[in-house]
Amino acid sequence: MSYQALYRVWRPQRFQDIAGQKAITQTLRNALAQEKTSHAYLFTGPRGTGKTSAAKIFAKAINCPNLKDGEPCNECETCHSITQGQLNDVIEIDAASNNGVEEIRDIRDKAKYAPTSADYKVYIIDEVHMLTTGAFNALLKTLEEPPKNVVFILATTEPHKIPLTIISRTQRFDFKRISVRDSCERMAYILNQEKITYQEEALTVIARAAEGGMRDALSILDQAISYGDDSVTAENAMSVTGSLTQELVLDYFDAIIQHKTEKGLSLLQSILAEGKDASRFVEDLILFSRDLLVYQQAPQMTDLLEGANVDEGFKTLSQTITAQQLYEVIGILNDTQQEMRFTNHAEVYLEVATVKLTQLTVAKVADRLAVEESGTNGNSQVGQQKITDMEKELLQMRKQLQELAKNGGAPQPTKKAPKAISKPGNNQFKTNTTIIYKVLSEATKDNLAQLVDIWPDLLNMLSVTQRAIMKASTPVAASPNGLIVSFEYDILCQKATNDQELLEAVSEDLRRLVGYSLQMICVPAEQWPVIREQFLKQNKELIKKRPAEKVTTPSVHKNETQVVSNYEQENLASLESVLPEPEEDETIVTEAMELFGEAVVEVRND
Repeated sequence: MSYQALYRVWRPQRFQDIAGQKAITQTLRNALAQEKTSHAYLFTGPRGTGKTSAAKIFAKAINCPNLKDGEPCNECETCHSITQGQLNDVIEIDAASNNGVEEIRDIRDKAKYAPTSADYKVYIIDEVHMLTTGAFNALLKTLEEPPKNVVFILATTEPHKIPLTIISRTQRFDFKRISVRDSCERMAYILNQEKITYQEEALTVIARAAEGGMRDALSILDQAISYGDDSVTAENAMSVTGSLTQELVLDYFDAIIQHKTEKGLSLLQSILAEGKDASRFVEDLILFSRDLLVYQQAPQMTDLLEGANVDEGFKTLSQTITAQQLYEVIGILNDTQQEMRFTNHAEVYLEVATVKLTQLTVAKVADRLAVEESGTNGNSQVGQQKITDMEKELLQMRKQLQELAKNGGAPQPTKKAPKAISKPGNNQFKTNTTIIYKVLSEATKDNLAQLVDIWPDLLNMLSVTQRAIMKASTPVAASPNGLIVSFEYDILCQKATNDQELLEAVSEDLRRLVGYSLQMICVPAEQWPVIREQFLKQNKELIKKRPAEKVTTPSVHKNETQVVSNYEQENLASLESVLPEPEEDETIVTEAMELFGEAVVEVRND
């Protein structure tokens, strides 16, 4: 007979052989022993966790005449026939290839007939989520009122795709991922039965690579046996799975702690040159970081470690690296893992992550120490600078309030001059008035209203980083080709203007939402009223000089009448309705001072 894979030879034949699912197997055994079985079951969970095996064992147990403690005897003719797949009363169906209404109707019609040689007719429908809506509807009535002596067992890896009406008519059992310990125990049992030598560390490496699937673990074990010539060593297991030795991981973490970027990149290149899997490399680093955290917090609970060996190097590292550094390491590695899923150049992201781990951590630790120092020493440079900046802002605000009070709340033209965009300060954002005026000359109220309505949807379509930049933004004017967005903070306005990827994302998302692309122009909120007012004044002068369609309408300012075109007048009206006149803000301040007084009160929280 030809060679069979381990997962086929050692497929569980009793409930106690199923690894890592004790709660489920115990429940099924008790139900069988007490003859309290249901007519329909739903087995869900990741691949290779024992769903189909449990279904076949249940089919044997419910039909076995020598049932003992809920376990089949595996010796009678019925058990042998079911194990070999030759019993006509146990029907296993692959829903992926038999997902139509006609196939389910055929099952429903045949289920009415009594079993031929067994006590129960058992239908095992694997990957049941692949059934069509019509097929589910055809199965629904049969599950609700099944014929006597008929049991349905549905198995799936995606239970969220199954209608709730089906789930509510079944007993659901959720199979969990098999732990590393349970996988190692099962593999050790199989290797002992096969009389194959092995190392405990090798089984741990294989179990971690299997990610909770027993079938995957046995497949990897098969490869390790072939690679090592009927022996399983840790080195062979790491070669087959692409995992790292603990010595390499310790060297890599040593480069992180000592902030040696060159050493970290050199280690990374040597690891990848040996053929190690990039995804497995990141996974090993994350699990090792987790083991370090667990050992730091509970050194006596070594049984919780996923695979790290508590040797001298591990103990020394756990005493050297801080928990905060481990949080940063896990965060960067997790982000890298997500980015690597969508690229063909995983090594680039690993190099970037290595640089971050060896350099950015230094900056974060330095910032944290500076903050702590400023909290304990009021004369420190960082803390003193913050206090000085806050005092300057308070003095400036007081002067502005006093000047407003002296002038009765009326704005001073000379004080608006510094806000003009033609002469910005060193720290003020410089806007491109040429592009803004071009958009304003074509802006309409309808374009702006449309964008204001879909603005929340646009923000939700952006990435987290892009959404953070755009959160404090508001569309203030729009034309068929351009969009002006006001930002509350100059620094965010500067970032958005310089972020070409963000500008392209906004343009593309707007195309999806409104059907056409727009160029986004960013402007600080404090500069926008000045820009708008200047444009209205300049536009009014230009309109007077241009020949236009004879339509007499009220002008921008009251008590004036001028001749403008319909299109130009609509643009002016829409622009005037976008924001209130700047004087309105000053009026609000004046009224507030009349109500509450001119004194500046400082509120301190105890």
